[in-house]
Amino acid sequence: MNYKVVIHTLGALWIFLAVSMLMPLGWAWYYGEGDLLAFIITIMLTAAAGISAWKLTPAKSEIGIRDGFAIVTFGWVSMAFFGAFPAFISGTIPSFTDAFFESMSGFTTTGASILNDIESLPHGVLFWRSLTHWLGGMGIILLSLAILPMLGVGGMQLFRAEVPGPVTDKLTPRIRQTAEILWGVYLLLTVSETALLMVGGMSFFDALCHTFGTMATGGFSTKNASIAAYDNPFIHWVIILFMIFAGVNFALHFRALKGDLKVYPRDPEFRFFLTVIAGAIVLLLIFSYPGLFNGFGEQLRHTVFQVVSIMTTTGYVTHDFESWTPTGHFILLALMFIGGMAGSTGGGMKTMRIFIIIKQARMELRQIIHPRGVFPVRLGKRVISDEVVKNIFGFFLLYALFFILGAVVMTFFKLDLVSAIAASAACLNNIGPGLGAVGPTDNYYLIPALGKWVLCGLMLLGRLEVYTVVILFSRFYWKR
Repeated sequence: MNYKVVIHTLGALWIFLAVSMLMPLGWAWYYGEGDLLAFIITIMLTAAAGISAWKLTPAKSEIGIRDGFAIVTFGWVSMAFFGAFPAFISGTIPSFTDAFFESMSGFTTTGASILNDIESLPHGVLFWRSLTHWLGGMGIILLSLAILPMLGVGGMQLFRAEVPGPVTDKLTPRIRQTAEILWGVYLLLTVSETALLMVGGMSFFDALCHTFGTMATGGFSTKNASIAAYDNPFIHWVIILFMIFAGVNFALHFRALKGDLKVYPRDPEFRFFLTVIAGAIVLLLIFSYPGLFNGFGEQLRHTVFQVVSIMTTTGYVTHDFESWTPTGHFILLALMFIGGMAGSTGGGMKTMRIFIIIKQARMELRQIIHPRGVFPVRLGKRVISDEVVKNIFGFFLLYALFFILGAVVMTFFKLDLVSAIAASAACLNNIGPGLGAVGPTDNYYLIPALGKWVLCGLMLLGRLEVYTVVILFSRFYWKR
């Protein structure tokens, strides 16, 4: 690993992070609620660290594969570290552990919170909390590739290490141009949803914050009751639509904007994604308690909202789904692991991996019956190589291992089994709300400090898709 390249690049990211804090600084100045000084101090500290790292480690060599993994992992941790300062310095969150938890939850688009009274937060901190979602959603590394020319060299290593999903598609030969395209689509959808939410009656501030949470599939809200605070079907359906957009591969959106609208129905992963959503909605309508809702229309709206919210790993809530049947809880827990499409801002294991695992299992059954037959795994017309299949199964095993370990560790902190399983699943899959003590009407405040650090680790593993983080602990990584 080239330490100079890593530190040099991290310095550039910290400079960008300091610049991005000027936006919440503006809100803090406008509202004058006491968090202005905290942002000024944080910006100065972050910028000083970034400029020092950038100037003291001049690096002219390219970013290698090992450097890319280190930059992405340490970049996410360090940005969560600096991102915790505004809430901590302002006294909004007195404990640094809690402030770091909230910041890591934001940047990893998890949406898990330790806050009991969100609406009492100063507007600057509240906006920064949501902005961390938006930056982390498409990926702050990817954003940097789009706007910082000095990261253009070796950028593919960062792109591979950061972009979610088992398949990394470059839309153009130049990685920087690909990053610009993806962020352009992201920005267009952000502007569109903000405008529609304002039409529905939200203030500009609330519309922007909820759009950040939607497009990043994060789930931080400006309201204690999340989206349930808005008893407005129009707002609910707008957020449902854009959660689906966020859970779909952004490369498909780009091609659709270029005029190829048939790209969606042609894509086998997209069809599988919608099939799972539709199937879960039907099952939940069958197994939920109709008496909880005022008529079928309301039942359908809340069911669709929660299915899409959990499937895309957004974590917004319009109804206390803990009051649903145990069967409903199981369906939602399963959706947490499936997640969004590859190349989306969604978390979870990704529908493409689940789809390929199912196809591989089907192929193995055919192979048993026809031992001399050759049955390649296909995704549409594309043959999936054995290397990709092995990678997916390795990922699946590691993912399951960390989920189980996370759940076991959570029981050490006196959480009941349901709460421990839900906390591990919700953080690893970047969902936010779970079940039991960490359900939609509760939060993570009562979990001990050590438990919160463990959950932060799960958030990072889930956001960077396990391999990027785990490989740093491999002895092969450090060997020449």
